Amino acid sequence: MRRYLIVANRTLAGSQLIGKVKELDERRECSFYVVVPATPPHGHTWSDGEARALAGSNLEAALERLANIGIAAEGEIGDERPTYAIQDVLGRREIDEVILSTLPPGVSRWLKRDLPRRIRVEFGLPVIHVTGPPAPETL
Repeated sequence: MRRYLIVANRTLAGSQLIGKVKELDERRECSFYVVVPATPPHGHTWSDGEARALAGSNLEAALERLANIGIAAEGEIGDERPTYAIQDVLGRREIDEVILSTLPPGVSRWLKRDLPRRIRVEFGLPVIHVTGPPAPETL
């Protein structure tokens, strides 16, 4: 069984990511674990509690969407820094590959920080990179 770690926030319930997860699940037996870094939205003044609440809302929506297509997944809210959130999960779970979902180039702060390459180098894991539009922010 292939074990995937999904790392996303604003694009978490988007059709691009959900489609990729469905495609992988159809190829072979898989398990999925989701970590949502509690990254505050750009251009807003948010408290840590509000950023975590938004990440929690995104996580719930994604898990529900995955369940609706027959994919069982678990997840958690992680540190606002994606690499720390990944490191925390890797300390407790065996993961074979990371699925990273970001906003498109030019908009994504994670891509500006070269996150796909950093994950490959720092954690020695293959990365599937998916981009998509942001979900509406609600609180």
